[in-house]
Amino acid sequence: MVSEVIAVFIPIIITLVIGAVLIIYFYLKSKEKQMLIEKGLSAEEIKKFFEEKRDGLWLMKIGIISIFFGLGLGIGMMLQDATNKDYWIPFSLFVSTGIGFVIANILSDKLKKKNN
Repeated sequence: MVSEVIAVFIPIIITLVIGAVLIIYFYLKSKEKQMLIEKGLSAEEIKKFFEEKRDGLWLMKIGIISIFFGLGLGIGMMLQDATNKDYWIPFSLFVSTGIGFVIANILSDKLKKKNN
């Protein structure tokens, strides 16, 4: 009975948390713009500031990380089936995703240097 009551509140809590995160995000974003205006920057300077913050390689980074996540999951499942040990899936997920982050960072740095 208690678990049924808790199960009812899970979607409500998730909705509240997502709403709070979105409200805080938009509030801080508007606060950042307000601070730039208070510093006396012109509209062109503010536009240039926000353009420089964008990372054009984020899709490539997400793709590389996703590939390594999938490889880690597959390898972990194969090793778990072969050895009957439960620790292979989380181990290979963390290791391969970490390797994916490192490779994505190295490749994006090389591409940024090449473009500049």
